[in-house]
Amino acid sequence: MIRYTVKLTKSEVEELHSIINKGSHTSQTFRMAYILLNCDDGKYSEKVTNEQISKVLKVGMRTIDRVKKKFIEEGFEGVLERRPSNRIYESKVDGDIEAKLVTLCCSEPPKGFARWSLRLLADKMVELKYVEKISHVTVRKGLKKNELKPWKSKGWVIPPHCNSEFVAKMENVLDVYKRPYNADYPVICMDESPKQLVDETRQSVAMKPGQERRVDYEYVRHGMVNIFIANEPLKGKRFVEVTAFKARKDWAMFIKEIADKKYPKAKKITLVMDNLKTHTGAAFYETFEPKEAKRLCDRFEFIYTPKHGSWLNMAEIELHVCSRYWTVYSFWQLRMYNKNCQIGVHFGRQN
Repeated sequence: MIRYTVKLTKSEVEELHSIINKGSHTSQTFRMAYILLNCDDGKYSEKVTNEQISKVLKVGMRTIDRVKKKFIEEGFEGVLERRPSNRIYESKVDGDIEAKLVTLCCSEPPKGFARWSLRLLADKMVELKYVEKISHVTVRKGLKKNELKPWKSKGWVIPPHCNSEFVAKMENVLDVYKRPYNADYPVICMDESPKQLVDETRQSVAMKPGQERRVDYEYVRHGMVNIFIANEPLKGKRFVEVTAFKARKDWAMFIKEIADKKYPKAKKITLVMDNLKTHTGAAFYETFEPKEAKRLCDRFEFIYTPKHGSWLNMAEIELHVCSRYWTVYSFWQLRMYNKNCQIGVHFGRQN
């Protein structure tokens, strides 16, 4: 091989040193930078023989000569930048085979298997004589291209098919959301969710660079609480109350607080909620005197989301978002129990 001589300028030497000392680069770039610095025959570096470079960097003599040649022929950037290969590979999967793969993936898995796997799909493609041979990597590329994940399933509330009651209630809820803002007739969304109280048995290890926060698997369970949340979408207001239970009495007390403390001047409050058996006017009559119960019933217009359509409730959407941060409640966070198990702390933001 023709012997090439590398002579770097001062700026090139400085750039190579910056690559080695700092920054995030590929191992290929680091190796090229070290080879160029040691091969430099200019006045800004010390001359090192190819034998010494090969011994220290653990690279072959021919590799060093190829780097020198590439530097002379393609320049400084041509050595450091890894160019994409010009080789063209013939695809083994055409449109017809890809369509068969998609159809197979969307079908039921063989008996004895809960779902399709990449290798199971590859073996089935060969068994059905769609292809002579195919790897699971090729199958993965085909599924990724069509955004298919047979190994993954997502829990979802599926609405009923061709259900007139569902459509009627859905249209009613959507019409309520279209109403313009009116302080005398506010639209409030309400939902509830149970959460468990847990306490750590051992002190967690704080997060630090290169290590996530570590929490011990063992914990102490201190029972359950219920979270009531109500929000006014057009006003951006929300308020949360934590109770020991979610019986009719607890719901009635929460709704009374909305009527008397949150919106005392409102003429009529439209309350959007899901259709639970506790969410009825009967809860007022079981909790309060008949006169008070009638007064509360007259203050509200109840709008129920359809069955399997509680996701139309904006309070449920907000509660779902908050659950990312409220996954479990530690016992020390909920310092709310007294001797009568009454809850005295409110969570969330109140505008």
